[in-house]
Amino acid sequence: MAGVRIDGKVIAQSVKDRVKKAAAELKNQGISPCLATVLIGDNPASATYVKNKHLACEEVGIATKDHKLDSNITQPELAKIIDELNADKSVHGILVQLPLPKHLDEFAIISRISPLKDVDGLTPHNVGLLAMKKAALVACTPSGVMEMFDYHGIDLEGKNVVLINRSNLVGKPLYHLLLEKNATVLTCHSKTKNLTRLCQDADIVITAVGDRNKFTLTSDMIKEGAIVIDVAISRFQEKLVGDSDYDSIIKKASFATPVPGGVGPMTVAMLLKNTITAASLGSQIG
Repeated sequence: MAGVRIDGKVIAQSVKDRVKKAAAELKNQGISPCLATVLIGDNPASATYVKNKHLACEEVGIATKDHKLDSNITQPELAKIIDELNADKSVHGILVQLPLPKHLDEFAIISRISPLKDVDGLTPHNVGLLAMKKAALVACTPSGVMEMFDYHGIDLEGKNVVLINRSNLVGKPLYHLLLEKNATVLTCHSKTKNLTRLCQDADIVITAVGDRNKFTLTSDMIKEGAIVIDVAISRFQEKLVGDSDYDSIIKKASFATPVPGGVGPMTVAMLLKNTITAASLGSQIG
């Protein structure tokens, strides 16, 4: 019997519905939630991501400010723009679309964003708060995964989780979020030995490698009734795919996410939620 398909589009819409209601309530209080985006250069994928974020904001009643900057912008020039957005009281969230051109110091730019406007949850301040279970603004993709568990009523307490990713964007924040729910988390990566055996012992496998030429999660790598969350997305053999062989895995897993249509829609939805949270925090501080 096939497992349950975790539909990211449906869950993302449930988040958007809550965000839309919260945005209306803030406007009734005289607060107009606003997200400022900063896009450097002409990377087509990045431009598409930013465009989709603007459309999603419009859908739920969040205003946007769009900053499209030349790829040759200098570090001081970009820092000045971040400072201006930090000081702009009409802006509640700041999103710098990654990756940045190689001549720019990504860590320095992200660190310059006010923690109260850090809707990506990537500043050192907010990363530190997450490790201490105090973060209000958390990286969007990891918090989207947690929202999926909540939506389906999946209890993480005591579950053995294999997390195949150690990045700042996914693996590290997700590790802390899972620990907060009392899961036992094993972080794996390219140097991990006996990965198949570790996956076979796991109650939950969360994978975010993003390169089918190097790694594919197949049904023989999971145990009967396991939960599989596929965070990856890449193009392989002219198709958009994740890390997992979904068609075979769904026949063995109790829950699994498809790609596309799984975790992807959750990332934008949680960005909207973070923007509303940032607007609320900003109004409390004044």
